[in-house]
Amino acid sequence: MAEQSSGAVTLRGALGTLTGPLRFLLLSSFLIPLGSFMVLPFMSVFLHERLGMGLGSVGVVLALASLVQFSGGVVGGALADRFGLRRIMVWALVIRTAGFVGLVAALRWPPLAVGALILTCCGAALYLPANKAYLVHGVDEVRRPAFLSAGNAALNAGMAVGPLIAGPFVLSSPGPLFVAVTALFAVVAVGHARLPAAGDVPRDAGTGPSGLLSGIAVLPFAANALAFYLYFHFQHYLAVYAVERASSEFYSVVLLVCFVLVIVVQPPASGLIRRAPYALALAVGFTALAGGLAVLAIGTRPALLAGGALITLGDVVLFLKNDLEALRRSPRSDAVVFGQQRLAAGLGACASGVVGGQLYGVGERAGDTGWFWLLAAAQCLLLPPLLLMLRRPAIAAPGGHDDKTKGTTPDDAHRRIPGR
Repeated sequence: MAEQSSGAVTLRGALGTLTGPLRFLLLSSFLIPLGSFMVLPFMSVFLHERLGMGLGSVGVVLALASLVQFSGGVVGGALADRFGLRRIMVWALVIRTAGFVGLVAALRWPPLAVGALILTCCGAALYLPANKAYLVHGVDEVRRPAFLSAGNAALNAGMAVGPLIAGPFVLSSPGPLFVAVTALFAVVAVGHARLPAAGDVPRDAGTGPSGLLSGIAVLPFAANALAFYLYFHFQHYLAVYAVERASSEFYSVVLLVCFVLVIVVQPPASGLIRRAPYALALAVGFTALAGGLAVLAIGTRPALLAGGALITLGDVVLFLKNDLEALRRSPRSDAVVFGQQRLAAGLGACASGVVGGQLYGVGERAGDTGWFWLLAAAQCLLLPPLLLMLRRPAIAAPGGHDDKTKGTTPDDAHRRIPGR
């Protein structure tokens, strides 16, 4: 009981120390996905129905865009490490603004839409590692989970609200909508240019580890890739499954419940997630994923809601804990670490699209897609034990404590200073 109380105080105390610039950054973490999700979730419909692209071409474009947005984060992290956090965030927002300008122009010249979409995804790849690194710059390890979970909550809030606002307008009045989103990104970019230059001292290219993948925390990287691979079975294929058994409106409700759960659960649970042993957090997270995916196989409306909730709770644990462990284990800067974790997410999501698509297609042709979710649930139980092969022997910490105690100290195994 005392530990739970301590965790609650830590959360309130940590968020109470947010400075004005960090509050603006959290507001931006809501506004940016709000603007993005007023447009991007509807791009498949927009490209196909409004611009006349074939579905096969649409699929290729969206796959490429997703790969750029996720995996390009490793480049964004390296650039932020080299040129500074604020500078890269501003560049990223300028690029995204240019992408939305391209979407406005595409209403008159449709071929521009593909390049504009890729440009917005390039901006997203550059922005997120620098954003997360700026948010936790100079922050001790105890407060980091609260700051990161607050950023995740703002992100999910924007993702939830954006489609609700834009849904009635994206096909009927896309021009004013795209102009409004472009203006929003321009204003946010100007705000970022006025941020203090925290962490904005360029790193000397000849000092410290270099290379996109050098110093990578192998186990958190692999665990993140696996978590995204399994989660994107839900993300990619729930729409087809749920609309067939319920309706598109009910599918929207399921997604809204998932977004709200992240917002409500992760910040209060962040301290507990930080203190949990890594192996226990992985076990809890992947077990919740397995349970949620298995429940989806039932196919009823209550099962869709319950399955989505369980999957979201699993990811609340996995995504935050993997980031925290990567920060703790890697000697690289925060921005590079977050970029490497985004690369893992992109690889996992891409693999899910390729493998999951083939398996779902088989089930669809056989007339029973319920077994697809059972097979995904089985993977949640069978694949994580393979991660044990990536575990390193415990490294003695100063004072004779082993590796299990390091999560409660400011320094990690590499004697890395938090916020570096």
